[in-house]
Amino acid sequence: MERLKSHRDFVAVLKRRRRVSREDIVVHYAMHDDVFISDSTARSGRRVGLAVSKAVGNAVTRNTVKRRFRVLARKHEFLLPESCDIVLRAKPSAAHADFSSLDHQMAACFEAISRKAAHQ
Repeated sequence: MERLKSHRDFVAVLKRRRRVSREDIVVHYAMHDDVFISDSTARSGRRVGLAVSKAVGNAVTRNTVKRRFRVLARKHEFLLPESCDIVLRAKPSAAHADFSSLDHQMAACFEAISRKAAHQ
């Protein structure tokens, strides 16, 4: 899974206003054909971006949450449609959630995105 790197790509996903949320995670998503493509090359595959604000905690806590999100996104990426971009946003409660809880929430979010994308 590749990473969303530019601010323009983050904004493009967030502007679509499609999201799925659980107790500690909000997942914003957009299909590649829905997203404004800044370069002339066609995109393929899934891309992920992380948004963990200072409300989650200090730098050590935020980095721990980001590390957990990256591991879980790689673990469950097969549940997502092939051509989608996602931004994982941590709620402040994610800092205190245990790994297994985040694992179940991430799987549920990715399955919901897959279902919603199939109906569009």
